Amino acid sequence: MEITLTTPALLFPAISLLLLAYTNRFIALANLIRSLKKRYATTHSTLVYGQIENLRTRLVLIKNMQAFGISSIFGCVACMFVLFAGYNTAGKYLFGLSMVLLMASLALALREIQISVNALRLELNDLEESSEGMAK
Repeated sequence: MEITLTTPALLFPAISLLLLAYTNRFIALANLIRSLKKRYATTHSTLVYGQIENLRTRLVLIKNMQAFGISSIFGCVACMFVLFAGYNTAGKYLFGLSMVLLMASLALALREIQISVNALRLELNDLEESSEGMAK
């Protein structure tokens, strides 16, 4: 397989958009944590505390998603530099490493989404239980 300087550059837009999405998720999570902390301080609800613990796990995942994404783009830049210097074999390995790092970032993103959906399911279950209690 022939690899040129433009090959790793193809990943720049995709990785940049992913990092933007990860940052937006982080900001939304930070705001949610702040509001839940205030809510927990007044109610001491076990549901709210469970949500906060869930968010702690998600924060670690988002941090790692961002780290792998940044490492991937760094690998692409290093690949371009190595290819520019004429080391095609090393460039291929660096590009492969960048792709693996990107896949790791995406796998973590998938896991974070699964945890997020489970947290929403807990909220919905709580809502259903409280609405059933009101109906009685």
